[in-house]
Order: sequence, then C-alpha cells, then structure tokens
Amino acid sequence: MPKPVQQDHVEGCRQAADIGDDVLSSNGSALDAVEAAVRYMEENPVFNAGRGGHMNAKGDVELDAMIMEGSDLNLGSVASVRHILHPISLAREVMERTQHCMLVAEGAEEFARTIGFPLVSNEELLVGPEVDRWKEIHAEEGFRSKEVFEPGEDRSRLGTVGAVALDDEGHIAAATSTGGTPSKMLGRVGDSPLVGSGCYADDRSGGVSATGWGESIMKVCLARRVCEGIERGKDAGTASDEAIHYLGERVAGLGGVIAIDREGRSAFSFNTPRMAVALVDIFGKRSAFI
Repeated sequence: MPKPVQQDHVEGCRQAADIGDDVLSSNGSALDAVEAAVRYMEENPVFNAGRGGHMNAKGDVELDAMIMEGSDLNLGSVASVRHILHPISLAREVMERTQHCMLVAEGAEEFARTIGFPLVSNEELLVGPEVDRWKEIHAEEGFRSKEVFEPGEDRSRLGTVGAVALDDEGHIAAATSTGGTPSKMLGRVGDSPLVGSGCYADDRSGGVSATGWGESIMKVCLARRVCEGIERGKDAGTASDEAIHYLGERVAGLGGVIAIDREGRSAFSFNTPRMAVALVDIFGKRSAFI
C-alpha cells in the first residue's frame, strides 16, 4: 500500500462501512450489508478487487470472491472469473440459485451469462497504476508474490477487500473479494474464495474475512481458526491475534483479518506493514484505521 494511496484506502473502507451500516439501519440483513459494502469496494479502483484487480501473467484480470451467511452456513464462491465487475454478487447468485457452493473460470462465466448477470470487458477492469505495476514485474527477474506483503515493498496496490456484519436478528455474514497476487499464474486461486481460509461466518461464533498472502493463509485455514477461537470462549480480538500469530509462527505467513463475534464485538489483527480498516460498532460509533 504505497503512501500516496493509504488515505484513499482508509476513506474507501470508511465509505464501505457506512454503506453496510445504512443497509442494517434500514432493517437489511447482514448478508445484504456485506454484499453492499464489498460491491462498493469492487467499484473503487484503489482496491485490488473488481475494477483495479491485479492482472495475471497474461494481462487479464481474474477475480475471486466468496460470501457466507452464518444462520445455516450457506455460502457461494467464484474463482478465476473474468469479465465480472462484481464477483461478490455472482458468488451470492451461486449460493442462492444453484445446488453448488463454488463455480470457477469458464463455468462461472457461463452461469453468469445464463442468468443475465452483467459482463464487462477486460479493459473496463484495468486501471493505469496496475498496468504500470504489471509491466514492472515483467521487467524483473525472480519476482516472488510474497514480496508485495513484506516491509519495504512500496510499489504494489494491494487491497483484497472484505466485510463482516451482525444484524438485528443475530445473524452474521462475511464476504471477501480479490484480484489475487500481481502477475499470478493463469488459473491461480488464493484463499479468498475458499471456505474457512479467506472467509467464514457462523452465528454460533462469528464472521471473519481475511487478506494477505493467500498461499500461507490457506495452509492454516485462517478464517475458520479465528471462529474456532471464539467457540472456545475467546473474544474476537484475542481469537484474531492468536490466529495471526499462528499464521506467522507456523508457516511464516503474512496477512490480516477483520472479525465480529456473536456478541457484536468487532476486531482486527494483522502482521503485514499496514491494513486499512473501518467499522461501525453496535452503538453506531464510527472508526477508521491504517
């Protein structure tokens, strides 16, 4: 997250939190709230999701997303989809209109066409800074995707996006959307669309959305690990801190989580140099951090 765009990330998160809160304040569900918040961030080119998502090795924008509701553990997920501005909404369509939990690549895009879901060109998803970054990477030798999460890296426009929410009915939902890592291999899938890794929600524990180096997050099922901590009686903050510590200690992983537990206590934790976060608590107090 280069310094010139750090405030843009904070403001983008703040706007997304406000949008989610507006949904909840209008008697909307937690599921509606997280979808609305993530849709806004998918449209904001400062984030690595939707418009502005990282390009793969061939110069295409391939996107992953997942949404989950905690009442009955229903979920929808899409991975390696192209020509989709709002993969989080397509993931919800998978959850609500199919017998499956996850669709990928051409199958997900064919499903989108079948239901009349809007498609866009690859060019509509590209933004100038990401194109420049892609060219820089192709001029480098020995580039490693982990580099962009380490201290000192100031050229990447990171920003996998996510949201978690608790509604008045006591239901929890979580959502995560991403463009993955810069110049990833064609068809590479990270943690974001994988249940229990990049996203999880359960009314009996909490909701979690993760960001960071996906290959390490998958190895420890990071989102589910946070929820397991809550199930063992820990608050969202302690469970998040312990999960991030385990990520670093066990697999030298780099990442962060946002979480909310069934009591409405929200938390975030990360071991990357920075992570932008915004929240509205159960009393309506708004906060934003980086």
